[in-house]
Formats: sequence, structure tokens, C-alpha cells
Amino acid sequence: MFKNLNVFKTAHAMGQHAAVRQSVVAQNMANADTPGYKARDITPFKEVYRNDGGASSMRATRTGHQGHAMESAALRPTLTTSEVAPSGNSVSLEEEMLKAVDIKRQHDRSLAIYKSSLSVLRTALGR
Repeated sequence: MFKNLNVFKTAHAMGQHAAVRQSVVAQNMANADTPGYKARDITPFKEVYRNDGGASSMRATRTGHQGHAMESAALRPTLTTSEVAPSGNSVSLEEEMLKAVDIKRQHDRSLAIYKSSLSVLRTALGR
């Protein structure tokens, strides 16, 4: 019954997005000195959610449905348009560190939404 509540699905999707983005940012930082390495990133969650959340757009109601924005296509890393160093590397450690802080905030926000929603359910159930 409670598995189909959209608030839990959104919190889960936000946390999953943060995990994938953190992985991409960590790869960028690990390859900061690799000649020719191009920095990558994934679509921000607000863009993924905006594209998925319109009233006129189709929504996936089952995991087998196609066209859902949180499918692997939305989480696929793409090259960023950053300034390229003489070695051909486009990773900026400062930018990647700022992205990592933003990702931590997004993950904490998803946990807060989840905990708050559980608290509301517990209150509604009288526990």
C-alpha cells in the first residue's frame, strides 16, 4: 500500500540520482591528471524531474514501462563544456568539489524527505 506513494518514489529517485552523479564526479576527480580526459556529468535532477513531472506527459506506472525519465538514459554521463587544459584534460577540481557538495546536499534532502514522510505516516497511523 505505501510503496506506491509518489513522495517515496521521488525521494528514492533523488537519492539514486545523487549516487550516480557522485560516482561520475569521483571518476572526474580521479582522472584530473589524465591527459585527454574529458569531464563528464549527468542531467541535474530538477531537469529530469521537470521532464517527467508534467501533467500532460505520460508517467510510468510500472517498472517495465518505457519512456520514464529516470531510466538509464537520463542517468547516462555526458561530456561537459569546460575549459580544456593544454594536456587536453577538461577537469577542474574546484568545480568537481563544488558539485560534490551539491550532491551531498541533494542526498541529505532526499533522506530528509523520506524521514519526514515516514513521520507523517506514523502520525496518521497513531504510532
